[in-house]
Amino acid sequence: MEWERVVAVTGAGGAGSGYLLGPELVVTSAHLVAADAGVQVFRPAREGRFTGEVIWCGTPHGRDDAALVRIDDPGWQPPRVRPVVWGRSVTHRPGIACESWGMPDVVQRGGRPVEVLQPTGVVNPGDRMVGDRYVMNLDGAPPVPTGEGRSPWGGMSGAAMFCHGLLTGVIATDPAGRGHAVLEAVPAYVLLADPAFVAAVSAYLGPTGVRCEAVELQPLAAGPLAGRAERAVASPAGLLAARRAVVPFHGREDVLTELHTWATLTGLGVVLLHGAGGQGKTRLALEFTEQLTGLGWAVLWLRPDTQAQELAVLAHTVVPVVVVVDYAESRTTQLTALADVLARRQGGAAVKVLLLARTASGWWEELTATGDAARDFVDASHVHRLTQLDPSAAERAAAYQVAVTALADAVGQIPDLADVDWPAIAAELAGKPGQRVEQASTVLAVQMTALADLLDTAPTTHAAVPLTGGGRGPEDRVLDHERGYWRSTATAQALLPALGLDTLTDIVAATVVLGPGTVEQVDGVLVRVPELADQPLVRRNQVRSWLTQLYPPGADGVFEGLVPDRVAERLIGRLILDTTRPCVIDALLGQIREDEAERVVTVCTRAAAHAALGVGVGERVTEWCLRNTDTLLPTAAAAATQVETPAPLLRAIERVTADSAIATSVLERLIDGFPERSQVLASAAAEISIVLVQRHRQAINEDPSLDDSRLATGLNNLSNRLGDLGRWEEALAAIIEAVEIHRRLAQQRPDAFLPNLAMSLNNLAIRLGESGQREEALVTVIEAVQVYRQLAEQRPDTFLPNLAASLNNLAVDLGESGRREEALVTVIEAVQVYRRLAEQRLEVFLPDLAMSLNNLSNRLGVLGRREEALMSITEAVQVYRQLAQQRPDTFLPNLATSLNNLAIRLGESGRQEEGLAAIIEAVEIRQRLAEQRPDAFLPDLAMSLNNLAIQLGESGRREEALAAITEAVEILRQLAQQRPDAFLPNLAASLNNLAIQLGESGRRKEALVAVTEAAEILRRLAEQRPDAHRPQLELSEQVLAWLTNNSTTSPAD
Repeated sequence: MEWERVVAVTGAGGAGSGYLLGPELVVTSAHLVAADAGVQVFRPAREGRFTGEVIWCGTPHGRDDAALVRIDDPGWQPPRVRPVVWGRSVTHRPGIACESWGMPDVVQRGGRPVEVLQPTGVVNPGDRMVGDRYVMNLDGAPPVPTGEGRSPWGGMSGAAMFCHGLLTGVIATDPAGRGHAVLEAVPAYVLLADPAFVAAVSAYLGPTGVRCEAVELQPLAAGPLAGRAERAVASPAGLLAARRAVVPFHGREDVLTELHTWATLTGLGVVLLHGAGGQGKTRLALEFTEQLTGLGWAVLWLRPDTQAQELAVLAHTVVPVVVVVDYAESRTTQLTALADVLARRQGGAAVKVLLLARTASGWWEELTATGDAARDFVDASHVHRLTQLDPSAAERAAAYQVAVTALADAVGQIPDLADVDWPAIAAELAGKPGQRVEQASTVLAVQMTALADLLDTAPTTHAAVPLTGGGRGPEDRVLDHERGYWRSTATAQALLPALGLDTLTDIVAATVVLGPGTVEQVDGVLVRVPELADQPLVRRNQVRSWLTQLYPPGADGVFEGLVPDRVAERLIGRLILDTTRPCVIDALLGQIREDEAERVVTVCTRAAAHAALGVGVGERVTEWCLRNTDTLLPTAAAAATQVETPAPLLRAIERVTADSAIATSVLERLIDGFPERSQVLASAAAEISIVLVQRHRQAINEDPSLDDSRLATGLNNLSNRLGDLGRWEEALAAIIEAVEIHRRLAQQRPDAFLPNLAMSLNNLAIRLGESGQREEALVTVIEAVQVYRQLAEQRPDTFLPNLAASLNNLAVDLGESGRREEALVTVIEAVQVYRRLAEQRLEVFLPDLAMSLNNLSNRLGVLGRREEALMSITEAVQVYRQLAQQRPDTFLPNLATSLNNLAIRLGESGRQEEGLAAIIEAVEIRQRLAEQRPDAFLPDLAMSLNNLAIQLGESGRREEALAAITEAVEILRQLAQQRPDAFLPNLAASLNNLAIQLGESGRRKEALVAVTEAAEILRRLAEQRPDAHRPQLELSEQVLAWLTNNSTTSPAD
């Protein structure tokens, strides 16, 4: 509560209390005033009494016992106050701290000035819930009645009741029978439900005057929302902050519609909204949450420093709540805690979580590995990429006109920039957006251009001060003006010329990279800036005053610093490129804390992604990581999955891996921070694994007494990492050696090493299968199943998942060896186990269930059980599509595989159009994947192209079918030359298909060449494994006979 707002009110109903909602608007009790009678208001301990008029009045002593009084006295000098923020409880948890401030009779003394009292207490939301009252249970002993049975609280009516800084109610009565130990208040939610009350407040205070927030969520909240920012506008760049919403929101209707549909769904929901910096993610989220607020939702913009224990309140909300997490990619620890809390909710109102991030790559995948609740959290999510808002030049020009007009209205609020005719300048600029807007790729770039154009054109004393180096863009123009403003304000506060503009620039940059969240933390940053290290405390205090006036903390005490992020990143990039003086970041790195390291790496890497800055910034980031292996390097892996362009960090990891002087412990710590799977880090993970195996091997050679279990584990991990890259032969060699070591260790100590042996056997079977060694793979996986079955009988909770995985692999190998009935029995058992496991822990085992369903469909299809096969693969596709939306980095390959198989099953069922659509989608996905990692995904692309050719041929699209199968044959021929054991069967099958397509196109001579080659390959293969290759050989012979005899009936029929 604020003392400046506390007033006394005297009306037709007597004397009481009130509170200023704004400069001249008072809230008080209806039973103190009358709608048609005069009112007097005064401020305790101040001179003067002032008249007012009642502009809205509820029911005296009724449910809405409150009134609004506008002070209309010409002698009234309104205090400089912002509109209050209303509050409401959103849980039923008791013990909400509250306070009030009024003029009760108990403290009045005759002949003396009116005295005030500031009682405190707690509100239990369940008290008087039915009657729509908040009950303030007062602290301390209740007062004694003043005489003649009158309430000692007379005169307190109309006082505001605050909870967590929010005006939550208006004191109405001292209820009978409670011994004066409680006061009852009219809840703010009752008043705000009255359209007439809302209209009356809004008429004087605007829409911000009726803002209402959740009381219990205030300790978690990141501050005020759009258009209502309590921070003063103190620098040009601040006008571009999304939360200030200076430029009106436009567009994104389709996304808003999707979000509102999502909000209507019951229970927990998660949306990840991601896109490049400046695309308007935060602004969109603000617009959406504003709309939800109008529908009765509570909105929480979660503070980055909110601790896990503070999140517990979210498990108890009883109204719909949307939680917004900005910069989600850098807050995975907090998201894990949030997921744990929300997993404990027992029904109740809906809770929706809206995550905002620049990328949805590695960090999103890593989140699933932090716990079961986090995996469930991700599995429940929808992922949406935000694309360019105004794609055409005409749309950007229109956006520019709106932006320059809105910014002109706001720029005059900045101190020392008021004496300029900004609207006139804007009117002139609006007619000529210029080529700079045509090149703007984001909505923020358009707005930055508009602001820079305004400031360039206006005759001000705050001349721009450029930072040199690299190309220039709208971020640089805004930054130039910001620096000009730093110079002029610092001069006015006598900081210049003593410190110099370079020092002031370094100070702002230090806050950008270290990210202090409070004024106290700002002090901790200032002492680390070299130019301030030897300055007296009084000078550092002056600097802090200058900095916090430029970038004022909010009422919640949060220091945000230079915004928007694109401008802050450009500042860091410019300083890194400046070779004329030492870079302040170099000095800060020597004193950096572990909790600051990831932010430094992330901010600098994002600066390196600014194309206008060239490659120099990225090279410096790489150098810093190499020089600071104990602080910066361990965060490089985490940061690499959070930024759009991780190349500087990947280079650092690559170089440190190749450096023999780097300690093994450093490499182990580094790879321990890697996710289990990540396309971003796949190559780096493999290289580190190679080096670690080499070092383990060298250590054993030097000291044969060492335990070689670490080597075996390293070899197993290396095999997995190499397999992720498609380096099959090396992966096979590594896992063979791992099995040999684990087998020896398991013979010596079975209790300790049997699980390791089973794991490595299972992995060996996979690698053997990938290399075309089917019989060896089958023998190996049978042994793995036997070991896991034994372990699962002893410890089912631990080893049933492993048994299911090995059964799944066994089914694949049995099928490829021609033992189809056994394969079906085996995969059915795997599906049954995974279904049981998924019922217990859906978020953990849903991907495994989808995998086994895919395999079950294959086994059923081979045996001609087409309807069952189609049902299984349809379920698998549904699951994989959901998983790929949430975690594309991990599950897009699986979705493509299942779509490929779905196309086959649909074709077999005569649903040609649906089958064709499925295989086209599979090919498109695999083409994208193969462009990124050809070694891993070219074989899959070839298989899908083969199937696409079949579907196109059956649809009569001969030329397209021929093009697809020709491409498939080219890929497989290349692969078969490198690894004949693995890819000769696939090449032969594709040659058969090519022969059919050529024959049906009338090119029979070419078809004969293709099928002859296929038959030759398949005869050699059938000699070795007749059960596996006889069906394809028979097809070759049929195609050959068809072509030779000029038959009109195609083998495809």
